Amino acid sequence: MELYSGHINRLIDELSSLPGIGGKSAQRLAFYLIGLPKDRVHKLANAIVDARENVHYCKECCTLTDDDICPICSNQSRDHKTIMVVENARDLAAYEKTGKFEGVYHVLHGAISPMMGIGPGDIRLSELMKRLQTEEVDEVIVATNSSLEGETTAMYISKLIKPTGIKVTRIASGVPVGGDLEYIDEVTLLRALEGRTEL
Repeated sequence: MELYSGHINRLIDELSSLPGIGGKSAQRLAFYLIGLPKDRVHKLANAIVDARENVHYCKECCTLTDDDICPICSNQSRDHKTIMVVENARDLAAYEKTGKFEGVYHVLHGAISPMMGIGPGDIRLSELMKRLQTEEVDEVIVATNSSLEGETTAMYISKLIKPTGIKVTRIASGVPVGGDLEYIDEVTLLRALEGRTEL
């Protein structure tokens, strides 16, 4: 026996299909949305539709934007000779929050994962290589995750770019702030040791 009517069930089903939203969260959200004034619901629905129809990839860095060129790429005060390669737009946002990186980005929208059937052609590597041929770039910082897929992607990017003479660097990784050494895995400890800096 179904607990709710068809419209409520459909809304719960649609919400639960979103990443990170389970059945209970979807139910809570559904009832919250149903309780909102109609104008707020229409504003939310219109914002979703407008974003889906108007957001696309930046022609330079492949991040999501509603302009041809994103605000970071169009900012002439940024260092366009230094490109940080990240896996997704959330990683870009994380680095921007630090306020310390003054270069520009390239968003891959994924990482190489043979186990998942994702190869170099499935992420935005060809766009990066075209960019390196047309722009004057001094350094490419590979800031992919420290996962197996991220490491595989970093190695592949390094092999692609090194023959061009452009400097390729990898972000440091190691012991997180507040982490107890006894609980850290061996690979992370080794990385922390190799990436040590002078005090």
